[in-house]
Amino acid sequence: MARRLTRQEFEINVTFHSFGLQETDESNVPVSYPDDPPEYGQFLHVRPGRLDFFSGGHTHAAHAIVEVWDGAPTAEEAGRWEDQAEDTLTTVGGELIFWDMGKTEDVVQLGETGGTWGVRVASSGRSEVAELEEQGEDADGVEQYLLQFWRK
Repeated sequence: MARRLTRQEFEINVTFHSFGLQETDESNVPVSYPDDPPEYGQFLHVRPGRLDFFSGGHTHAAHAIVEVWDGAPTAEEAGRWEDQAEDTLTTVGGELIFWDMGKTEDVVQLGETGGTWGVRVASSGRSEVAELEEQGEDADGVEQYLLQFWRK
């Protein structure tokens, strides 16, 4: 059974319905965030050294929990999450950093070195954020993300 090694929590500023997570060393990323964005509405888009997320709202703060595991964790209950996706991320280094309109100071520590990582992402509150923003109400903290990484 897989064990969780680390857990980090972040508040992410969502702008233009999106945010990214990519290697801290931009020279290791062929196309840096936000260039070459995914199609409108695509929940998760994976590319070398980079993950792009499409949010339910245009501009708000979302909450993200990032976990690193020693193996593939058990899948989360589907009923708790609106969207889920699983893919593989290849990195050169062991650190990723969140991006909104620019590079943030929010560093995710995956491990000592890069490599190939399994990644599972789940999100909730996406529909509620869209409704709140449509009504002109504050949507900060409503949208939640769980990102789980493990070495492949």
